[in-house]
Amino acid sequence: MLPLHAPILETRRLRWTDEADCQRWAEALARQPALRDATVCLHGPLGAGKTTLVRHLLRALGVQGRIKSPTFAVLEPYQAGTLAVSHFDFYRFEDPREWLDAGFREIFAQPGLKLAEWPEKAAGMLPLADLDVHLAPGAEADERHVTLHAHTPTGQALLS
Repeated sequence: MLPLHAPILETRRLRWTDEADCQRWAEALARQPALRDATVCLHGPLGAGKTTLVRHLLRALGVQGRIKSPTFAVLEPYQAGTLAVSHFDFYRFEDPREWLDAGFREIFAQPGLKLAEWPEKAAGMLPLADLDVHLAPGAEADERHVTLHAHTPTGQALLS
């Protein structure tokens, strides 16, 4: 049996030549009203810039203080004004069922922004991502090739 894949309603491809491009895109994304209740999944190899993108996005949303990678904690919660943000990193998961054991279903059922790094480590457990962000290193040190897939109308709104 072949795995089922989420339908893609829209795809965009970007090329960031440096981190400033990433920051500008994160700032534009932060201005989208649909972000207030969205699930954004970040894909890419180690060092592709997933956490860097999240940091720029959280700063653009007004988060102050230290923004750390949730690699060991799995979840870092933030408050950006009235917006609850949950930043997940599933890199250390050995089994997707760890997502259920951790009680994350309840967090994903609540309003707010959910950002998930390494979502494939929780495959089959996560709700449908509104937007999948695929980051790939380019030929130059800071260059990134970005593919965006919107799976829902919310995801499409985030691309506008």
